[in-house]
Amino acid sequence: MTNLNGLDLGALDQHLQSIGIPRSGELRAELISGGRSNLTFLVFDDASKWVLRRPPLHGLTPSAHDMAREYKVVAALEDTPVPVAHAVTMRNDDSVLGAPFQMVDYVPGRVVRHADELAALGDQATINACVDALIKVLADLHAVDPEAVGLGDFGKPTGYLERQVRRWGGQWDLIKTQDDPRDADVKRLHAALGEAIPPQSRSAIVHGDYRIDNTMLDAEDATKVRAVLDWEMSTLGDPLSDAALMCVYRNPAFEAVHEAAAWASPLIPSADELAHKYSLAADQPLDHWGFYMALAFFKLAIIAAGIQYRDRMAGESEYGRKLGETIPPLIGMGFDALA
Repeated sequence: MTNLNGLDLGALDQHLQSIGIPRSGELRAELISGGRSNLTFLVFDDASKWVLRRPPLHGLTPSAHDMAREYKVVAALEDTPVPVAHAVTMRNDDSVLGAPFQMVDYVPGRVVRHADELAALGDQATINACVDALIKVLADLHAVDPEAVGLGDFGKPTGYLERQVRRWGGQWDLIKTQDDPRDADVKRLHAALGEAIPPQSRSAIVHGDYRIDNTMLDAEDATKVRAVLDWEMSTLGDPLSDAALMCVYRNPAFEAVHEAAAWASPLIPSADELAHKYSLAADQPLDHWGFYMALAFFKLAIIAAGIQYRDRMAGESEYGRKLGETIPPLIGMGFDALA
């Protein structure tokens, strides 16, 4: 067995055998590209394939890499209309791999990350149908009764927006540099959000980072979603916050964060159109939408800053530098949304 950085295959093999997971042949693995928060590996033997996720090796921030949370929600949603991978095993300590990890069955299909991959799905009608399917899945998620699937304790049913404003402001304090020139504007938007918090629309299971590249599409039919991925930020919360972040990712500013990002492509409907489609699919009015969009811009700015922080810890790259330059425009768009 050849170990990868962050993945001890021998220890994992012993763990799988100890919990009775059928094995056939030597365990192998490869790093799956695309993950900048958690490390994601394809693990396989001669008969089976799994996907394993664990926190990054550097630059950890509190609660951003919660393996137990991700595993719990995937396991709970298995028999709902929300497509998820079958949950296999999870350890929330460092006894096996030196860090918490969770593993699910591999779901065959395609992840669309880049604009050229989006264009390759088919004509505009096919892409529109794909978007409609993605939005329907998000609406289906928000319609799941948390109590009915064992997620009644997955988070506090009220006070979500207050906690989000507080949490993302706290994340910034952890990752900003000394004398950071962006600090004053970030804190101004943070304060403005705190003063504008509306009543919570309702409580639902929220994904926390929903867009096309956090899903697995069917390999042959792009209008079918095979699995929703990357549940590390899921909780009980306000579904409009989920919808708003999905819409903000459509903004051209996200193109600057991730070059040629599929969800920022002009082939995807505009943010306003996405919001309208979600409102219809979920039968959810978009009250106080400006606040939700402003919070989403703020979150995206802090997410970008967090990635830049981890990049800096590993030795700053050109990508990290460019990423940092996107933060002031995102903060500016947050102010515009609140106006």
